[in-house]
Amino acid sequence: MSKITSPAELEELRKKILAQRNPDKLCITLCSGSACHATGCDPVAEALAEEIEKQGVVGEVDFRRTGCHGFCEQGPILVVYPQGICYLKVKAEDVSEIISETIKEGKIIERLVYVDPNTGEKATREEDIPFYKNQQRLVLGPNRQIDPRSLEDYLAVDGYQALVKTLFELSPEEVVGEVKNAKLRGRGGAGFPSGIKWDFARNAPGEQKYVVVNCDEGDPGAYMDRSVMEGNPFAVLEGLMIGAYAIGANEGYIYVRQEYPLAVANLAIAIEKAEEAGLLGKNILGSGFDFTVKVHRGAGAFICGEETSLLNSLEGKAGEPNARPPFPATRGLWGKPTNINNVETWANIPLVINKGADYFSAIGTEGSKGTKIFSLVGKVNNTGLVEVPMGTTLRDIIFKIGGGVTGGKKFKAVQTGGPSGGCLPEDLLDTQVDFDELTRAGAMMGSGGMIVMDEDTCLVDIARYFLEFLSDESCGKCTPCREGIRQMLKILTDMTKGQGKEGDIELLQALAETTKGSSMCALGKTAPNPVLSTLTHFRAEYEAHIHDKCCPALSCKELIRFDIVAEKCKGCGACFRQCPADAITGEKKQVHIIDQEKCTRCGSCLDACPAAFGAVSKSSGQSAPSPVAEKIEA
Repeated sequence: MSKITSPAELEELRKKILAQRNPDKLCITLCSGSACHATGCDPVAEALAEEIEKQGVVGEVDFRRTGCHGFCEQGPILVVYPQGICYLKVKAEDVSEIISETIKEGKIIERLVYVDPNTGEKATREEDIPFYKNQQRLVLGPNRQIDPRSLEDYLAVDGYQALVKTLFELSPEEVVGEVKNAKLRGRGGAGFPSGIKWDFARNAPGEQKYVVVNCDEGDPGAYMDRSVMEGNPFAVLEGLMIGAYAIGANEGYIYVRQEYPLAVANLAIAIEKAEEAGLLGKNILGSGFDFTVKVHRGAGAFICGEETSLLNSLEGKAGEPNARPPFPATRGLWGKPTNINNVETWANIPLVINKGADYFSAIGTEGSKGTKIFSLVGKVNNTGLVEVPMGTTLRDIIFKIGGGVTGGKKFKAVQTGGPSGGCLPEDLLDTQVDFDELTRAGAMMGSGGMIVMDEDTCLVDIARYFLEFLSDESCGKCTPCREGIRQMLKILTDMTKGQGKEGDIELLQALAETTKGSSMCALGKTAPNPVLSTLTHFRAEYEAHIHDKCCPALSCKELIRFDIVAEKCKGCGACFRQCPADAITGEKKQVHIIDQEKCTRCGSCLDACPAAFGAVSKSSGQSAPSPVAEKIEA
């Protein structure tokens, strides 16, 4: 592509691209995000290319590999447009039939469509699947339409119109004002108003300024930024350029987690193509505005999601936080004013400029505008990426979009905000999802992680799990964070092993509050949230672990035992054969016995026992009597 030197040339190219595309022509899109790569989209893509040629439909159907469609557990996902026919869990061996039946004959392949796990109802079109129809995908929407490595595809969905408007119609002050009026808050976790943040950087003294994309998402189970960067890197670049113009920066950095190779690859291609087209570099579109961008691959430290730690890492230093103030907006990268936002925030900027502040601010709640992307995972039927208007309730996300709890189990809690978030019980399911309401409920928005837990989840162990992660990821620079998390983890670990003691709950509470109030950065300040929220809403579980030495959820290994019920055991030997610890003894057709000294509490015996027998029982407590032992003694 030759360099584009003016808005007129860009618009002429856009019209040419659209003129060559018939919206009524059949087009197959195949999700090729990381999740679908893991489930085999490459063989499907190869089969599609082969079958399109083999069955003689070249020219009759287009084929496009796109970014993440969101419904990750159902991948690979294939959609046929313009009808919107959606096929899930597609395999290479399905492709021949898809071409011959759906593309050629217009027939639906029933086995590949969505089936509701609760009602058994089928949905043929993407927009009719409950997971999709209850969302509002403003940021994720283009992911399913464009090849993330194609500049032409991005231009076809109005790409770079916001940049043109910015460079040729708006002053830097007007751009900042538009972002302020939109009331866009940063999507990285803190929720600070983006326009105010930009204004600080714009007004900070100094000629050299920087803009930075934070793509160091490290929350367990979260992959929102990853999917946006993989699926639509041009939108992130466009947002970054608009921000650079607004604050007076000519250099930008994109800090990407080392574990995101596909995001890095797609981003590198997007940068290269933008440079070739003159949409990056010197005198962009003849505006006189210069901008260059570099990609930096982070080493995967969770602490580098905190902005001052990220900047230290960019400078080649250890990824450790700095005390604030000064804030990066006034003294950031190499001591210069720097504006940092996460991927999702930058991807919202073209939307704000194109649609206007009034459009954007009409979505959401009074204090939280626009949409938010969540990573919905855990014990929920429909897992994946969810984008909803701010103010949507937890109940609607989990039950309308997520399809409810798996296996017919009862909902117990949802944890929002990543490892530093809070766990909310069933009676708070009608809480609106926005920055302020979640905080008031004892959780937080965070970057958008959302983990659903069922009745079999031990909330004491959940708190222990997240504290273990945070203890490993703490940089150790400040004592309250380093030692506070470590000591809380020790207490929680003892509890899950039946070694909790009187006073532990009070000590946990004190440690949590001290750590929260004294730590240097957000990691330490928010690390106590899993403890504080579970103590508030699930205190009875803590008391059971301490006073009764039992785990009500039958989850903590040290506090459960497996026994064989003599009256039900048929001596089939299924449990004996599956036990990895040789803890089960018994002759054929005789009652079997579990040696509690050898038992590792893995549960293999429970899984192996035929359902018709139900001879293996699972109970809570370190010293629960064995039904078999009682029978033998009798």
